[in-house]
Parts: sequence; structure tokens; C-alpha cells
Amino acid sequence: MSGASDPATLTPERFQADAEELVQWARKRFGKRKVFVLGHSWGSMLGLKLAVAHPEWLYAYIGMGQLTDGLESERRGWQWTISKARADGNTQAVHEMEAIAPYGAADRPLTVAAILTQRKWLNHYGGAAWRRPGGDFEAAAFKLAPEYTDEDVRNAFKGQEPVTQALLPKVLATDLSTIRRLNVPLVLLLGRHDVNVSSEVAAEWFARVDAPSKRLIWFERSGHHITSEEPGKLLSTLVTEARPIAASAGDFAP
Repeated sequence: MSGASDPATLTPERFQADAEELVQWARKRFGKRKVFVLGHSWGSMLGLKLAVAHPEWLYAYIGMGQLTDGLESERRGWQWTISKARADGNTQAVHEMEAIAPYGAADRPLTVAAILTQRKWLNHYGGAAWRRPGGDFEAAAFKLAPEYTDEDVRNAFKGQEPVTQALLPKVLATDLSTIRRLNVPLVLLLGRHDVNVSSEVAAEWFARVDAPSKRLIWFERSGHHITSEEPGKLLSTLVTEARPIAASAGDFAP
């Protein structure tokens, strides 16, 4: 059983190094010169950076809920949320959202408190999970998994707290929109209704980036949680989009 993490080690750089070490391990463990890397949400920051740094390790990079320009995504999420609150006549939400303005401004560092306020109301209006307003969707999904006990679920969320405090503002201030070239095939999987990590911002980046090949697949009935919202389409998409890339290199299971 692992113990508590030292907050001093909870840095984006450490996670990036861990991601690279994991890929090297997987290549060795399975005897593969190349593998696929799929990064979701803030993991897509790690995945995209890894694809830039080590294209020789990858058949392709697959981004899901892709983070590109973090601050622009946050600004659009704030605007979407306060617009919903005003239309709803939700004076409490409007007051709390106005209190954190100008949210996502380049000259005003994000704070954990401001981020959590924005996410509270964004989740309330279904900006993370489409047609599932409120913030209980993820926790409910955990509870349905037979592998997890109630204590496991509690500990999972408890363990997120120090990571949130140490990493969240840095991650959401990341700007990867300056990446204009990838030397590996790119597959982007985006939820049409994702406001949590703006799919609009990701699609705009996709239109600008060059790659040996690139594909954007929209999930029309998803927000940020594609794995839970459209799992069947996700599986079939990975088979139809990723498998041929490995097949073209002569490396796929029959």
C-alpha cells in the first residue's frame, strides 16, 4: 500500500517524468518499439507534451478532452456558466461567479478557490457531463464499479485534495496552443458539450496543428466524461481509428 505523497513532489514536471517512465516500461514489458498514448483531461497535457518530446515512442497520440490553451478554456467556461445562471435567474450563482471575475485573466493567477467556484456552477448546469446537472455524476460512477468499496471511493476523493491544491492552478494556466506541429499521427476525441475543458478551444487548435495524419471525432452526446457518457462509441472509435495505424506498421493482434 502506498503512503501519503510529499506535496513538494506534486509538480507537473514530476508527473511528466513519470509518464515518460511509464511509456518506456510499457514498451519494454510488451516488447513493442512503439505504443499508443491516450491522454484525457489534464492527462492530455502530459500526453501531448510526451508526443512532442518523444514521437519515436508512439504510433499515434490520442487526445480526449484535450487541454490546449488553459486560460482561454477557463474564460469560456466562466462565460458559459454565468450566462446560464443569469438566464436561470440564479442570483447566488451570478454573485459567486461575478466575485471571481475577471476569471482566467492573464495578469490574475488562478486560485484553487476561484477554480472550485467556477466548477461548482459549471457542473450545476451540466458543463462537464451532458444532461447530468450537478456534481455527483463522477462519484456515482465510482460507486457502480465492483472493484471499489465505499472506503476506496472516499479515499479516492480524499486523495485528490492535495493534488488539487498543488497542481490545478498550474495545469489550467498551461498553454499548449503554440504547438503547431506533431511528428506522430493525431486522433482527437471531443465531447460536443464539454465546457469543463473547452472542446471548442481544442477544435480550434486542431484546425491549426500539422501532423502526418489527423482525425477529429466528435461525441455528440458527451461532455467531458466520454468514457462514461458514450463508452460504446469510444471503444468502437479506438478500434476503427487506432488499430489501422498499428496495422499499417505491421504490428497488431489478429
